[in-house]
Amino acid sequence: MSNWDDKAKRLLKSELVKRGITNADLVTLLSEIGVEETKASIDSKISRGSFSATFLLQCLTVVGCHKLEIEDYESQLFMVAEPTEPYKTSKR
Repeated sequence: MSNWDDKAKRLLKSELVKRGITNADLVTLLSEIGVEETKASIDSKISRGSFSATFLLQCLTVVGCHKLEIEDYESQLFMVAEPTEPYKTSKR
C-alpha cells in the first residue's frame, strides 16, 4: 500500500469515527444520495485505502465534512477536517 493510500484511508476512517458512523451507517447515507454500495464493498475499499477521489468526496459529504485542510507534507502530511455543521452523532 502506498503512503498516500494509507493517508487517505486514515483520513476517511478518522472522520467516520469522529462522527460515530459505522461502515453500515455509511451504506445508508450513501444510498440517500444515490450511491449504491454494500457494507462488504465499503469495508474492502477502506481496508485497501485505494478508493477513488469520487468515493472519498461522496463519503466526506454524506458524513458532513465539507472542508479539509492539508498542511506540510514533509512533516507527515497533517490533515485536519472540520465540518461546517455540527457533527452527526446519532446512529441510524
